[in-house]
Amino acid sequence: MTHRIGLVVPSSNVTVETEIPALLSRHAESFSFHSSRMRMHTVSPEELAAMNAQRERCIDELGDARVDAVLYACLVAIMAQGPGEHRRVETAVREQLPDAQVLSSAGALVDALAALRAGRVALVTPYVRPLARQVVGYLEAEGFDVVDWAALEVDDNAEVGCIPGERVMEAARGLDLTGADALVLSACVQMPSLALVDDAEREFGLPVLSAATAGAHSLLTGLGLDPVLPRAGSLLARSR
Repeated sequence: MTHRIGLVVPSSNVTVETEIPALLSRHAESFSFHSSRMRMHTVSPEELAAMNAQRERCIDELGDARVDAVLYACLVAIMAQGPGEHRRVETAVREQLPDAQVLSSAGALVDALAALRAGRVALVTPYVRPLARQVVGYLEAEGFDVVDWAALEVDDNAEVGCIPGERVMEAARGLDLTGADALVLSACVQMPSLALVDDAEREFGLPVLSAATAGAHSLLTGLGLDPVLPRAGSLLARSR
């Protein structure tokens, strides 16, 4: 059996469609991937809101493909709308696509941190500082204590997809991780980080996850599959 995965992505995103398939290719089950795109170039409140307005069209397109699960794959587009927004969005999509598992990158990160029992977290984000603060506030509203965070101040979404791994690691090394239970190495599905997760865990000595590993974990658990993948950090190292 092949599980059909639907991805709703910003039109300028090139990372989620590589990292999610790369992760799920390590599972014993088979998957196919089907995307629908929402126009967005600049990571700004105005463009994020305009992008969200395209959601219904994208869900209709993925419904035509009869996907088994759909991941709304733009974390900041949801978190910038205010606390708890991922629940409202997932409910709306579920009403439109009742036969599929409905997930979002924002909800996946919240659920992944809960699965790790990580009450105190640190974040690396590519966003400009006002948007990064909204991500921090969103997680704090979900009951997490954000001990430190970094904003790389990149607002061109195409450029976010080209941020080199060493820059991400330098930002992580600049964080105060004292008392942190986990590090979110990339709080964005567009900022590449999958290749860094295992090395970062060894360097920092605590669980490291990303929007992509959280999304893979959420897809597997949503489909009732064992959320265990090699070389993807503590989140996906064992069944829970």
